Amino acid sequence: MSSDLPNYCLDVAQRARAASRLLVRVGGEAKNAWLRRSAEMLGERSADVIAANAKDLAAAAGFGLTDAAVDRLRLDDKGVRAIATALEEIAAQNDPVGEVIESSVRPNGLEILKVRVPLGVVFFIYESRPNVTADAAALCVKSGNAVILRGGKEAAHSSRAIVDILSTAGREYGIPADAVQLVSTADREAVGLFLALAELIDVAIPRGGEGLIRRVSAEAKMPVIKHFDGNCHVYVDRAADLDMAERVLVNAKCQRLGVCNTAESLLVHTDVADAFLPRAAAALIERGIEIRGDDRTRRLVSAAVAATEQDYGAEYLGPIISCKVVDSIDEAIEHINRFGSKHTDAILTTDLNAARRFASEVDTAAAIINASTRFNDGGQFGLGAEIGISTDKFHARGPCGAKELTSYKWVVYGTGQIRE
Repeated sequence: MSSDLPNYCLDVAQRARAASRLLVRVGGEAKNAWLRRSAEMLGERSADVIAANAKDLAAAAGFGLTDAAVDRLRLDDKGVRAIATALEEIAAQNDPVGEVIESSVRPNGLEILKVRVPLGVVFFIYESRPNVTADAAALCVKSGNAVILRGGKEAAHSSRAIVDILSTAGREYGIPADAVQLVSTADREAVGLFLALAELIDVAIPRGGEGLIRRVSAEAKMPVIKHFDGNCHVYVDRAADLDMAERVLVNAKCQRLGVCNTAESLLVHTDVADAFLPRAAAALIERGIEIRGDDRTRRLVSAAVAATEQDYGAEYLGPIISCKVVDSIDEAIEHINRFGSKHTDAILTTDLNAARRFASEVDTAAAIINASTRFNDGGQFGLGAEIGISTDKFHARGPCGAKELTSYKWVVYGTGQIRE
């Protein structure tokens, strides 16, 4: 470790803390104007961002990135426009800071308010996706937080180009210069040093592989909002519309393989297995998906290979899906609660009682009824963007937008009351 590294990390955190205290003075209109100007500048400087991204793509092979990882890294004109659109959508949302969550007046005349406030300083460690740099910065500042961005080295040039645009726009609208800081070192030791600075950093949010998240959870001295793996399930109930079920399953698994809300496991009720599994398997196999199933699946799908316990708990992020035939909704729920990652799980059914049971009893951040798991996403849920999809239950769960990056304080107005 460089002898300068601890001082560098401390300096970044101290400047973020100072910026967070200035940021609470910046009103919602100024933050929204910054977001809109940043979106405009992304359009104006799209060629610069794409050129920076090209440098990252050229180095991708040297970092050993998979095809799915390169796909997440790649930016073109459409991708830059999507980043700008997300910023505009965040700007259009209500400012969460200062929102009165609830209020009451006590018999003695005290007015009690529960008011939404920023968390303070966010340390965000994330994978090589340039759009996440912009989303995280926008959501943190929108919610009144300073953010320290520790992105993957694989997207260093792209992230720097985006942060430079955000910083330039920020100067026009009074956003503190250190409200958004991109860590300039790829040294892995820096992560541990930041995680020790609980007096300066209020929350750590890791977004990436399971190893990273477990490391952050083990080392952090401050609270962590965790995003573990996405072993997402699609359960086709005995009362499913099978045409709908096939369409939803194909989308949930095949629309994009390398993301956390992709379906990784299929459960089919035995009453519809004969009718559904052969046709669904054909549709998946046609799209290059390997099926790993139990004995009953393999009897119905000759191309299926035997599934293991590990398969049922796997997040493949690739062209594989596990499959099991179940005898009841009870068995489906039990299977999901045993093997699932509490991320996203869907049921296909026309039985409202089955849908309600599934939504109530499956321990998941998002229970989806008759739609694709791919919808568990901040943008799709109307949050504009997300800083992650939390599989925790505290402090936030599911897609984390600006509101999820706040806490609250009690504000009490009196007229001279004293306690007897």
